[in-house]
Amino acid sequence: MAQNPPNLRPDLAPKLKLAEAPRDDQPKIGMVSLGCPKALVDSERILTRLRAEGYAISPDYAGAEAVIVNTCGFLDSAKAESLDAIGEALKENGKVIVTGCLGAEPDYIREHHPAILAVTGPHQYEQVLDAVHMAVPPSPDPFIDLLPATGVTLTPRHYSYLKISEGCNHKCKFCIIPDMRGRLASRPQKAVIREAEKLVEAGVRELLVISQDTSAYGTDWKDRPSKAPILDLARELGQLGAQKDLWVRLHYVYPYPHVRELIPLMADPANAILPYLDIPFQHAHPDTLKRMARPAAASRTLDEIRAWRTDCPDITLRSTFIVGYPGETEAEFQHLLDWLDEAQLDRVGCFQYENVDGARSNALPDHVAPEVKQDRWDRFMEKAQAISEAKLAAKVGTTLQVIVDEVEDDGATCRTTADAPEIDGNLFIDEGFEGLKAGDMVDVLVDEAGEYDLWGRMTS
Repeated sequence: MAQNPPNLRPDLAPKLKLAEAPRDDQPKIGMVSLGCPKALVDSERILTRLRAEGYAISPDYAGAEAVIVNTCGFLDSAKAESLDAIGEALKENGKVIVTGCLGAEPDYIREHHPAILAVTGPHQYEQVLDAVHMAVPPSPDPFIDLLPATGVTLTPRHYSYLKISEGCNHKCKFCIIPDMRGRLASRPQKAVIREAEKLVEAGVRELLVISQDTSAYGTDWKDRPSKAPILDLARELGQLGAQKDLWVRLHYVYPYPHVRELIPLMADPANAILPYLDIPFQHAHPDTLKRMARPAAASRTLDEIRAWRTDCPDITLRSTFIVGYPGETEAEFQHLLDWLDEAQLDRVGCFQYENVDGARSNALPDHVAPEVKQDRWDRFMEKAQAISEAKLAAKVGTTLQVIVDEVEDDGATCRTTADAPEIDGNLFIDEGFEGLKAGDMVDVLVDEAGEYDLWGRMTS
């Protein structure tokens, strides 16, 4: 068991879980999935289609006849990571198909790696399949290649991401995701619920709802049944847990006024919607927010946070921030620290600003020096860590429901309702854990707290 480091990147998905062993004569495709959970869902859909056509999924380059690299283009550092992964796949395998967000820039990729077989953009599943067919013809066996109803999943069996929409209508100056993934396109509610039901029937205990802008779900429909369809979807998802223990966790929720109507669902113990909001505030100073082209009402945001906590005292608030944005003064940064002191967010991630090719923020004046960005990141994380440590210390002596993620020889790694996989903390059980297995939900008495993690023992 390992403790959480303090600098977990909130834009990354969990590591792939590939447990299926291919048969000897089955064509094998490798998969490297980079970036956020939304990209991981794209990888799952690609692999589900390939699996249905008789392909096996190889966990390494050497055993694969071709490799798909699903890239990230969120930051320049993420682009560099994607280029490195493509280069490694070419070196180790030779046959490489590139897809994902960076795939929206095919000339840029081919400039660095001209030997790749094909490049497609994000969620272009058909083009990826066509490229695979050209490189490695399918060889299905209808008596053997049976696909489970839930498809191929790249996460542990007890939790799964549920993508409810694609694209984004925001025009934040630092972000090019709308250019790569397009405008908001929400999935039909019936399709989302049908997928959720299949996942729950297959044994999934936690649904992680993701999109670029979850609270905007359904607002792109011409004849939408209500002003805020996310409320209808949340109510229906919440009822899936009526017959069994189920957690539904909402990610990437922008603080629109109608978000307040989600809070009573979170406060209702009979509803599966967890008291957890992942909200990308990005900054707190109104001038910085204006330069970002984001809503600049941080004071009203504090009022909303107070209202949420009044209606649901157990709510966990997670957010991400950018420090060192062009033009950020020391006074603006200090304002952010003071705001964080008042907001007392439970879970916080932080990026140092980076230029991204194509982003409008690149042209802003007064870019912050790298050493200043690093200093501000250090100071921000020091404050966030102190808040986290104090909040966790207050949980010592309380009993919490946890979900078991992994059981090893030295203990069980679990999460509370306040912890999303990979990006938040853990709760560790190092005694009496022998009968546990991944996916179990148990009650734990917390007897120790650290900066990001808890330790405890089962109550029965």
